[in-house]
Amino acid sequence: MDKIILKLTVLFYLCLAGITIGYTADQNTSKAKQIVDTFQQDLIEVMKNGKKLGFSGRYDKLKDPVTNSHDLPKIARLVVSKEWEKLSESQQQQWVDVFSRLSIASYAHNFKDYDGETFTFDTEEETTRGGIVLHSHLNIPNDKPVKFDYMLKDQGDSWRIINIIANGVSDLALKRTEYSTILQREGFEALIAKINEKIDNYAKQ
Repeated sequence: MDKIILKLTVLFYLCLAGITIGYTADQNTSKAKQIVDTFQQDLIEVMKNGKKLGFSGRYDKLKDPVTNSHDLPKIARLVVSKEWEKLSESQQQQWVDVFSRLSIASYAHNFKDYDGETFTFDTEEETTRGGIVLHSHLNIPNDKPVKFDYMLKDQGDSWRIINIIANGVSDLALKRTEYSTILQREGFEALIAKINEKIDNYAKQ
């Protein structure tokens, strides 16, 4: 009888643990989805007022949404790959700063017009390394939708986007190929100069 009671007790706690784990996973997905939802809503709002705001206005409006939803320091490190360790502390900080400005400027440049676009959430999945991938798409009137896969990691206090795959193309991979190559071949100052030039070009368009 004691053995039966012990087995039932163990089964009860295993089931309880399973429920807790499932609840935590659902909670994580919900928090990650909220980060992406809020960011997408901010993008749409900026697009609706894009022409009136101009580049600088869009930049100012998107600065907090991008910073609060993306892990920009981590992405900046990943973009330059192994070259990161070769940079001094001041260079590392300078790179994170200029890369963050570029990221905000890119959104301000690419999301400047509104023609009835809407974001739609599709599905989500957990990765083997504890991350979450959220699948969604941008509906564009009279055009094909753009598929967005957001890869997020838990930063302790919140989830943050570390990569976005648009129609199967990884933004992180593209930037890593371009910027790490410049850093290796032309040096740090050349990379910073090219990024600042790109930001200036965004502002003029």
